[in-house]
Amino acid sequence: MEVVQLDATRIRPTAARLANEEQVLAAARRLAGEFALAASKRDADRILPFQELDTLSQSGLLGITVPAEYGGLDVSNVVLAEVTAILSEADGSIGQIPQNHFYILEALRTDGSEEQKKFFFTRALAGDRFGNALSERGTKTVGHYNTRIRKDGLGYRIDGRKFYSTGVIFADWVTIFALDENENLTMSFVQKGTEGIEIIDDWDGFGQRTTGSGTTVLDNVYVQADAVVFHHKGFERPTTIGSVGQIIHSGIDLGIARAAFADMLDFVNTRSRPWTNSGVDKASEDPLTISKVGEIAIRLEAATALVERAGIKVDIAQIETTEENVVTATLAVAAAKVLTSEIALDASNTLFELSGTAATGTGLNLDRHWRNARTHTLHDPVRWKYHVVGNYHLNGVKPPRSGAL
Repeated sequence: MEVVQLDATRIRPTAARLANEEQVLAAARRLAGEFALAASKRDADRILPFQELDTLSQSGLLGITVPAEYGGLDVSNVVLAEVTAILSEADGSIGQIPQNHFYILEALRTDGSEEQKKFFFTRALAGDRFGNALSERGTKTVGHYNTRIRKDGLGYRIDGRKFYSTGVIFADWVTIFALDENENLTMSFVQKGTEGIEIIDDWDGFGQRTTGSGTTVLDNVYVQADAVVFHHKGFERPTTIGSVGQIIHSGIDLGIARAAFADMLDFVNTRSRPWTNSGVDKASEDPLTISKVGEIAIRLEAATALVERAGIKVDIAQIETTEENVVTATLAVAAAKVLTSEIALDASNTLFELSGTAATGTGLNLDRHWRNARTHTLHDPVRWKYHVVGNYHLNGVKPPRSGAL
């Protein structure tokens, strides 16, 4: 366990400004090429990607969802999901780290004051990173919180302990979710280095090993009143907060699936041997292997198409935020999350099924794809997404308003 020492004086160059969605995708592909080079080593040795996150900040990609009226590009959710998939294919952990950043920006867009939007959107465009202090251990469910925010003079104080706080280690702003005296959920922006915040690098999951998703301890942390967003309001009416967060999760799984598929093709073509009774000279000529590759490729294509379709539905719901449009977006994103979760697991399993025993060598570290897929797909279990979709179509029950849908 390591307590992370914070450097509040460190200065990072201002982020680039990307002019259009083509530049956004090109920037993501360029960074992915860089990040992929040492991704396996970072995973194997658990080297946290501080330098890579600085590069990501400087690229301008962390500001792509800022609305146009605040100086941003306001990219479509199709592009946001694809950027996430591109980065996640290169390194699943790096692809996941900004998920909370973009969720927070969507929550800010939905319920922040004008002053809050102007200030924090400007910080996002400059390359600031927003980390998530949301989930806790030891509560009744993942949707319950013990962390509390209380009034103190002109501001507030927060006490609590968070886990799975993905991105906080790398963040400029610790975004703390806490219940107020009325049991309403708030979202507070606190600069990293603020007195009373302790970040502990104790994430020990077998997958997504370098997301830094450890513990954040909050001891009488002071928060200015104008840095508190009343997050519960985003779930008292139809909004796209949950669907934006979930389509990014879909992009992460899609990227992991693509990485496993690519490594499987390479291994089968270059190292695998054909089965004894196959009657062929190369593993790539085995008809059963060819068929299985085709199955995974088709399901990857289907998952990609469904993510794109869901992104369009979310775009529509953001532009015209009616209950009908939000429900349609929620159901489409739930379907996309189901397919991407399943293909991430199946593609990483198939990597070993078709490559054979030689692929299990620890030096190759190909198991990171399955470990990453298995770990990340535990977010917001898909069995409940089947239920939500089925209950809507069969019984007309609308999806609950939640950050997990």
